[in-house]
Amino acid sequence: MRKNRFTPEEALTFHMEPMPGKLEVQATVPMTTQRDLSLAYSPGVAVPCERIAADPELAYDYTTKGNLVAVISNGTAVLGLGNLGALGSKPVMEGKAVLFKRFADVNSIDIELDTEDPDAFCQAVKLMAPTFGGINLEDIKAPECFIIEQRLKEECDIPVFHDDQHGTAVICAAGLINALHLSGKKIEDVKIVLNGAGAAGIACIELLKSMGARHENCIVCDTKGVIYQGRTEGMNQWKSAHAVKTDLRTLEEAMKGADVFLGVSAKGAVTQEMVVSMADKPVIFAMANPDPEITPEEAQEVRPDAIVATGRSDYPNQVNNVLGFPYLFRGALDVHARAINDEMKIACADALAALAREDVPDEVAMAYGRKLTFGRDYIIPTPFDPRLIHRIPPAVAKAGMDTGVARRPIIDMERYELSLKARMDPTASILQGIYTRARAAQSRMIFAEGDDVRVLRAAVSYQRSGFGKALVVGREADVKAKLEAEGLADAVREIEVVNAANTTHLETYKAFLYERLQRKGYDMQDVHRLAARDRHVFSALMLAHGHGDGLVTGATRKSGHILDLINHVFDARAEHGAVGITALLHKGRIVLVADTLVHEWPDETDLANIAERGAEVARGLGLEPRVAFVSFSTFGYPVSERAEKMHRAPAVLDERGVDFEYEGEMTVDVALNADAMAHYPFCRLSGPANVLVVPARHSASISVKLMQEMGGATVIGPILTGVKSPIQVCSIGSKVNDILNMAAIAASKMG
Repeated sequence: MRKNRFTPEEALTFHMEPMPGKLEVQATVPMTTQRDLSLAYSPGVAVPCERIAADPELAYDYTTKGNLVAVISNGTAVLGLGNLGALGSKPVMEGKAVLFKRFADVNSIDIELDTEDPDAFCQAVKLMAPTFGGINLEDIKAPECFIIEQRLKEECDIPVFHDDQHGTAVICAAGLINALHLSGKKIEDVKIVLNGAGAAGIACIELLKSMGARHENCIVCDTKGVIYQGRTEGMNQWKSAHAVKTDLRTLEEAMKGADVFLGVSAKGAVTQEMVVSMADKPVIFAMANPDPEITPEEAQEVRPDAIVATGRSDYPNQVNNVLGFPYLFRGALDVHARAINDEMKIACADALAALAREDVPDEVAMAYGRKLTFGRDYIIPTPFDPRLIHRIPPAVAKAGMDTGVARRPIIDMERYELSLKARMDPTASILQGIYTRARAAQSRMIFAEGDDVRVLRAAVSYQRSGFGKALVVGREADVKAKLEAEGLADAVREIEVVNAANTTHLETYKAFLYERLQRKGYDMQDVHRLAARDRHVFSALMLAHGHGDGLVTGATRKSGHILDLINHVFDARAEHGAVGITALLHKGRIVLVADTLVHEWPDETDLANIAERGAEVARGLGLEPRVAFVSFSTFGYPVSERAEKMHRAPAVLDERGVDFEYEGEMTVDVALNADAMAHYPFCRLSGPANVLVVPARHSASISVKLMQEMGGATVIGPILTGVKSPIQVCSIGSKVNDILNMAAIAASKMG
């Protein structure tokens, strides 16, 4: 199994660039004119203030309260790092806030309280609670976390949820529902052994008991052994609640005949001998992080009938809290809940379990590079399943309504589910899909410009991210010196540096190149110069001969020049069908612009070809293509000879009988704005376009750069498609992440 690896320097850079931290505040209303400022602040703000003072429930209507969660910690139990203090926990809390936004469109702010006194902590949270729609407690050590959560639940009228406890419990419960389903067992009948009586362990066993597990069938162990009735050593009131009458004293004794093992303890706590002693078809949830109590390989070596889950992303069945807390809060916030109760947690677990039993959408299977089918290696949905956002919150909201904690019940559940789908930002899932396919492909990626620090850092990231082998074209001494200067000295031993001066393949490359160029005015001396001295040609020759699986270049030279050089080895010109597609990601929307790289002034046939290539790339990104041929004219007005080819291009596609939506010619606002499009009821597009075919390369370049600089759009590409082998050409101004994205695109063979 592969693990992501990075140096401390890389981690620090990620948290420092492009600006310190991981989140910022943005206004959601216009703030440009004096009138805007008067409405946003004084005197206009007085009106909602007075309304809320008279009716506090209106705070959900006139402020961000209804979609705002506080992530609060004192830093006494930060990840596996221990007590780092309030400020030391801030990067983690920022990260948690970002996850809320990423997965459920919940606005979140991190708050670090500099106290270990539960009374002071509770008082501070209670005083600020009116600001928020919910409180997510994080990384607070036991037993204080139990005291703090219970008090705040009693004193606050909004959901208070300690994710370290209940988040793990919910996902564990979801996985166990399906594991027992596959094993043919019932929760009320099975013997469950829990190792680890901290916050998460206690929450897991309590939730399972709420779901029907019998007290006498649940054996809880800690570092002192079995928690039994009468034990006094290392006990507290939370452990005592789960003490059972038994003669068992050790984990090894408890494991004999157990149907289920739940571990939230430490690496190596479970041996193969313990697993052998378990009942038929055992269920093993080894959830210790970063290393499980026993690995799936070790468990299944001695018990092939075992169903195993861990907390690790590089094994099947990851018990990942991100499957729970964003959607629990989403559902709770949307009914203005006073609390998140057991019924809501169980509803979340049931919905997650049900989702895993359904057919997995093609885009998820495509993203993970394999077909996911309900079974022993797939009992829990993947975190990037796009259905989570519109399947889990409704179940949570309904449970909240049924149990009376909802202030504002949802009347139209179907409409609510549609609104949740609209909240899903497809851009992140598309990038994740590209990265997952790249990781599955394990491509040997050629980075042509080994003299550039950005390229070297991208190459190191490519390999350390588990995408495959990085092959850097350059001089070994130069590469080593640059990596050492970047604090990446250890990476020299990981990546492979390829130099034309000492390759054994140069004569083969030259013979191949001479055969292609001998009738184009090139002699053997020209060919030698190209093959041995031009890194772009040399890299393309490596790719052509199978000495690499993909190629990334362009960070140091203009794209037109790069294409000319690559064309010596591959047919990469317009006349051969090459097209450049650029993806613009902005405010939850994805629009592809074509052609941004190859065709200078395409005619209607070229435009039709570009449209087909654009549709292919859209499908590769998981989009259903809707192509618009854009112009300054809309369906014939104003009349212009310059717009005529955009009018004729759809007719070419009509003759070809393509299997995607297309229409034109039209202005950009008609193509992208549903209201503007509605003025043309005859338009064949079923919704706003996601592929824009533009009249010429210069207009494509202007559009993309304008959106990037003025609109703040994320730009991926141009994605070179229509070339025999996976080659991607970066822009000169590319940053490390841009180059890495292009390498992932090349690896996933989207071109």
